[in-house]
Amino acid sequence: MHPAGCKRTIQETLGVILKKVQLMKISLLILTFILLTYCQTNGQSKKENYADLTSKIDSIVNDSEFNGVILVSIDSIDIYSKAIGYSDLESKTQIGLNDQFIIGSISKQITAVLILQELEKGNLGLDDKINKYIEGISQPWAEKVTIHHLLTHTHGISDLEKPLEFEEGSQFKYSQLGYELLAQILHKVTGKTFEILSTELFEKYGLKNTFHPENKEYKHLVKGYEENENGTLVFATNSLDNYVPAGGFISNAMDLKKWNQKLYAGKLVSKETLELMSTKYATRIHPIFDTVEYGYGLLFKDGEEKIQIGALGYSPGFVSACYFYPQTKINVVVLENTARDLDDFKSTFKIQTEIMGAVKKRTPNNGYSK
Repeated sequence: MHPAGCKRTIQETLGVILKKVQLMKISLLILTFILLTYCQTNGQSKKENYADLTSKIDSIVNDSEFNGVILVSIDSIDIYSKAIGYSDLESKTQIGLNDQFIIGSISKQITAVLILQELEKGNLGLDDKINKYIEGISQPWAEKVTIHHLLTHTHGISDLEKPLEFEEGSQFKYSQLGYELLAQILHKVTGKTFEILSTELFEKYGLKNTFHPENKEYKHLVKGYEENENGTLVFATNSLDNYVPAGGFISNAMDLKKWNQKLYAGKLVSKETLELMSTKYATRIHPIFDTVEYGYGLLFKDGEEKIQIGALGYSPGFVSACYFYPQTKINVVVLENTARDLDDFKSTFKIQTEIMGAVKKRTPNNGYSK
C-alpha cells in the first residue's frame, strides 16, 4: 500500500477508536448519574419510610439532657444522624459526628472476634485450658478453666492468686479480668501485643477512627463527665482505667456502624463462627435489661438473637450502645459523654434503651418472635 494510503487508514482507525472512547465516556457519565440519582432517591425514600422513627428519636432526645452522637442506619443509608452538645463542657466545644468515645464493654466483641479469628486459623480451641497459654498461675483452676469459660463470664476467677468463686462453667459472673486473660492468650498465640494485634484488625477493615488507647494516633477523643452527688457534671479522670480488651477501646459512631455491617455480614468471622458468637451460653440478671443472655461478647434477650443483638458499654463518663437488628438490617449506635443517675443504671442508659425500643418496634411482630 502507498504510504499516504496507509497513513489515511491509520488516521481513520484512530478516529473510529477516539469516537468509541468518547461514547464510552459519555455512557459512563450517564451511568454514574443514573446510579447517583438512584442512590439519592433510594436513600431519600428510605428516610421517608422511617420518618415516624426519626420523629420518635427526636422526641426522646428533646425530653432529655443528651450530650453525644446518635447514628441510626439501614444498609448504607443513615436515616438519623445527630451530634448534640459538647465534646468539652468547659470550653463549650461543639461535638461532631466523627468525634471519638471510649466504648466500654462494646470492646468485648472486638476481643472475641480476635480470639475467633485465631480459632478459624486453627491456632487455638475453645475448650483449650488456659494453662496451655498462660504460665505462672499457681492455682489448680488453670488446668480447668477454658477459653470458652473466659468468653462467657462463667470461669469463676476473681483473682489470679485465689481459688475460684464457683466451679468453672456452673455460674455466670460478669468479669473484666477474663477478657484481659483472653488478650494474654492472643499474645502467646500470635507473638504480637494486644495493641499491635487490634491495630492490625482496625487497619485491615478500614476502621480508621478505632484505637487501642496506647496507640496515641487518635485526635478527636471527647471528654467524659460524670454526675456527682450534688448533681454537677465533673470531668472523669479514670475513663481509661479498665482493661482494654474488656472495656477500653476508642471508636466513633461511623466506625461502629461499619463494624456492625462487617460483623453481621460474615466478613470479620465466618457465618458459622458468627453463630457461635450469637449462641446463648449463660443467663445474667442485668442491671438494665433484667434478664439477658450472653454469647461471645454479644448479648440479647432470650430468643431475640435474630431480632436485637449487640452490647451496651460503660466507662466512667461514657455511656454507649451498639446494636444490630437482623430482621430490618438497622444499626443503632448511641455514644454519650455525660453519665447521670449513676445510682440507677436504668436511668443512666435511658436514652440508649428508649431509642433501641423504638427501633425494635419496627421489626415484625413488634420485635417479638412467635
